[in-house]
Amino acid sequence: MRKMPLDILEAWMNAINTANIEKLLNLYDDHAVLIPTFSNRLLNTPDKLKDYFEKLGSREELSIALHEKTVISQEIQNQIFSLSGIYNWRFAVDGELLNFEARFSYVLDISRPKPILHHHSSQIPRML
Repeated sequence: MRKMPLDILEAWMNAINTANIEKLLNLYDDHAVLIPTFSNRLLNTPDKLKDYFEKLGSREELSIALHEKTVISQEIQNQIFSLSGIYNWRFAVDGELLNFEARFSYVLDISRPKPILHHHSSQIPRML
């Protein structure tokens, strides 16, 4: 069965919610670029992604939830998709459980075993 973009997003979120760093990293192409939610650096190697997700995964009560009505999937070319929307990160900071709403975009090649080519996630700024 062919994996679809939402299947990949679901696998990504499941890996975050179960703290399965190996499964998470196996979704990213070896040359993927991650513009992460909680870092000011661009991550473009498997080692940089691993370091980032290990640090993020050490947060107490880490979880992520999707705002399903915000998800937009667009096929760019045969089996290459853009996927965007809003999700909500949650983790404890100094013993207090906080929420961080973020927008995301992915470029996915669903024909590849590691389909995430590009991933951008940033906290939603305050409105003007």
